[in-house]
Amino acid sequence: MAKQERGLRFQPAGGTKAAQVPTGKKQRLNIERLANDGRGIAFIEGRTWFVAGALAGEEVEARVLGAHGKVVEARTERVFKASEIRREAPCVHASKCGGCSVQHLPHEEQLALKQRMLAEQLSRVAGVEPQEWAAPLTGPEFGYRRRARIAVRWDARAKHLEVGFRAAGSQDIVAIDHCLVLVQALQPIMTGLPAMLRQLGNPKALGHVELFSGSAIAVLLRHMAPLSDADMKVLQDFCITHNAQLWLQGEGEPQPVDLTQSLGYRLETWGLKLAYRPGDFVQVNAGVNEAMVAQAIKWLAPQADERILDLFCGLGNFALPLAQKAREVVAVEGVATMVERAAQNAVSNSLHNAVFFQADLSQPLVDATWAKAGFNAVLLDPPRDGAYEVVRKLSGLGAKRLVYVSCNPATLARDTVELMKQGYRLKRAAILDMFPQTAHVEAMALFEAD
Repeated sequence: MAKQERGLRFQPAGGTKAAQVPTGKKQRLNIERLANDGRGIAFIEGRTWFVAGALAGEEVEARVLGAHGKVVEARTERVFKASEIRREAPCVHASKCGGCSVQHLPHEEQLALKQRMLAEQLSRVAGVEPQEWAAPLTGPEFGYRRRARIAVRWDARAKHLEVGFRAAGSQDIVAIDHCLVLVQALQPIMTGLPAMLRQLGNPKALGHVELFSGSAIAVLLRHMAPLSDADMKVLQDFCITHNAQLWLQGEGEPQPVDLTQSLGYRLETWGLKLAYRPGDFVQVNAGVNEAMVAQAIKWLAPQADERILDLFCGLGNFALPLAQKAREVVAVEGVATMVERAAQNAVSNSLHNAVFFQADLSQPLVDATWAKAGFNAVLLDPPRDGAYEVVRKLSGLGAKRLVYVSCNPATLARDTVELMKQGYRLKRAAILDMFPQTAHVEAMALFEAD
C-alpha cells in the first residue's frame, strides 16, 4: 500500500498566478511620488513601478527593464505631462548612461531630495531628528569628478571595441567621449581614449581603464594578456601627448611604467600631500572632500592634549589633518596596503603623532591593544555596510564626541540606534553633495555623550 500523504503541504494553493510583466513592454503611468533613490513611483494593477527619469506629478511612458513579483523597474521613454521643476538634462547621454540618474532635476531640487532621504531614514529607523541641521556641503554640479572607471569590451560579433560607461539597468556600454561631471583635466583623455584603444593589437585582452587627476594625471589600463611593443608605444605616445602617467595592471597590483613617478592628491588647507595608487579608495570630489574634512574637524573639535581615534582611515584623509590638532591620532583600516600607505603619508608629511593599525572593522573592537588607553573623540568613515559591530562597543572607549561620515543613510540610521543605546545623542547632521547629478547621499553626523 502506498504511503498516505498527510497535511496540506503538497496541495496547490489555488488561484491563478499573475503573468510577469515582460522586459521591454511600454506602459503609460501617472507618477505619484519619488523614491529615495530619485526614481518615480507609480501604481497600476497591483504592482509598484519604479521609473528612472520620472518626477512626481508627471504622466510618462516607461519601458520595462525588469520585473520581480509585484515590483517593476522601468525607464522613462517619453514625458506626456512634465513636472514644473523638470529641466532638460544637460548631458545628451543622461537617459541611457548609468552614471547620472537625476540630471532632469535642478541642482537645488537634488539637494532637497537628498536632505529628505537622510531625514526620513533617521526618523523611520532611529526615531530621531538631530538637534540641528547644518547646511549642505556643496560644490560645482559639473566638472567635479577626478576619478573615473571606463568600461572596455570587445564585441566579437560586430568586431568592434566598445568604450564608455555602463548603461542604466544593464551591462550594455554607452559610447561616451565627453562626460560633463569629469574634471576638465580629464576631458581630452576621455575624448581621445576610444580611438587610441582601437589601435591596440589584441582588443580581446583589454579590461577597464581608470583615469585620475591629482598631483598628476594618470591613465591605468587593465589587461589580461601581455602587451606588445607596438601596443606599448601607442599607449606611451598617447600619455605623453596628454602629459599623463601610464599605469598598467596585469595579474598583480597596478604599477607605473615609469617607476620614478609619484601620484597623489593634496589637502590644500593643511598643506598635506597624500600618495595614492590606482585602486586605492579616494573621494572623487576634491572640493567637497576638502570641505568635508574641514567640517569634521570643526565638529569634532580636537584639542592639543587629546587622543583621537580614526576608524576606516584609508590613506589618512582625516587622520593627517587631525594629527595637526591633537596630541595623538590612532588610525585603523582594514586593508593592509592602505595602512602602509597611510603610515608613509604621515612620515612624508612630518607627522609623527599619528599611528596606523590594520584590523577587521566588521568585527567588534575586542582585545585591540591600541584601544586600551581610551580616546577623547572618535571619527568614523565606513563603507556602505556601515559600522554596526564597531559602534556597539564605542562607549567603552570613553569618547565624549563622535563624528560619523556616512555614504549610506540607511546604515547610518541603523548605527544611530546603537549609539543612542549607549548614551550618545544626535547633536548635528548634514548632507554632503559628493556626487551631484546622482541620488547618492553622503552625510555627516555629530554625536555627543550624555
